[in-house]
Amino acid sequence: MTEKATCSAFGRCGGCRYGAEPYAEQLAAKEQEMLKLFRTQLPEEFFACGKYEGILGSPQQYGCRNKMEYSFGNESKDGPLTLGLHKKGSFYDILPVPDCRIAPADFGLICDAVQAYFRKKEVPFLHKKSHQGILRHLVLRANRKGEILANLVTVSGYLPGQEFVDLLLQLPLEGKLCGILHTENNSLADAVIPEKVTTLWGDDFLTETVLGLTFRISPFSFFQTNTPGAELLYGKAREYIGAIDGCTVYDLYSGTGTIAQVLAPAAKEVIGVEIVEEAVQAARENAALNGLANCSFLCGDVLKVLDEITQVPEMIVMDPPRDGVNPKALQKIMRRGAENLLYISCKPASLVRDIPALRLGGYEPQRLCFVDMFPNAAGCEAIALLSKLSEVKHHIEVTVEMDELD
Repeated sequence: MTEKATCSAFGRCGGCRYGAEPYAEQLAAKEQEMLKLFRTQLPEEFFACGKYEGILGSPQQYGCRNKMEYSFGNESKDGPLTLGLHKKGSFYDILPVPDCRIAPADFGLICDAVQAYFRKKEVPFLHKKSHQGILRHLVLRANRKGEILANLVTVSGYLPGQEFVDLLLQLPLEGKLCGILHTENNSLADAVIPEKVTTLWGDDFLTETVLGLTFRISPFSFFQTNTPGAELLYGKAREYIGAIDGCTVYDLYSGTGTIAQVLAPAAKEVIGVEIVEEAVQAARENAALNGLANCSFLCGDVLKVLDEITQVPEMIVMDPPRDGVNPKALQKIMRRGAENLLYISCKPASLVRDIPALRLGGYEPQRLCFVDMFPNAAGCEAIALLSKLSEVKHHIEVTVEMDELD
């Protein structure tokens, strides 16, 4: 028995890679891709002796995305206003995805209503070539309680009125709206850049619980897009790290401090480093919300901030962006001399690239597994634990008899 294609746009939308395959087959295919990649840098003995621990599937295959960023445009030139996702391989064409199965069903209902509303009002989308128009994006975030934060993004000079708010509030959702926002963005880049954010109704944040900790998520905070998968990922990270009682831990590229706070109850001290100021502020607020006094967060580039930290770490956790760790920063990280490094990679190719440098620096991979954070789509995350090898002093024992000295 096979699953039906992910949605009516499957094959045309760039989001999903798998459609008809059962989830077990998806995982098997992803695992083989990852093994082929990692075998370029790790010897076969590593995989044969139990250090490789397989791939973990997402606890939820469908409806697992807690954030979707939809674009306004049209499906074909001069066609009607469309709100949806980019067509595969196209910068301009937008596909409607009302029955997308990786997002909550409420997201499709909201998109349909917003698209119909602006079609009726004849409000134009912002054309990427002429830079004329108003509508840019609709960003939807949800938590596991079914609360939804809706954020309409337009150019400045346009403010949706009460009629738009009422439209959303009257939708027959399975969950419920907790906030409706409007963001002004005049950037030429096709990205959501918040120049001014106005709360039209309700709250300007969501809260989510992960492994018993509460996190306040702002409209532009980084948070793993698959919450059940994130619990699996962070739980595995905590298992790999093991006992850290009395230890100082660095959480590098810490984002909103999720990993730091998961580790804090078991550690002496956790120091997070993150370059995005808003994320650092959110991390500090969340640590206070969870009553974690042994967490501190520094804002800046890891390469520079490492020079300012005086505490010596026993454990370093790295969860870098897709491009991986800056080579110079990696050398500084290794010079800190932590017994163990935990490397979490959303782009495993970056981790594979860094393995030779880590091994030259004395860190040998001890455990490795993959976690599928993106069911139905391409890619997965990798977690590797590396331990610093003890320095071995090579010597030769020579026995000399007294009569030989004569």
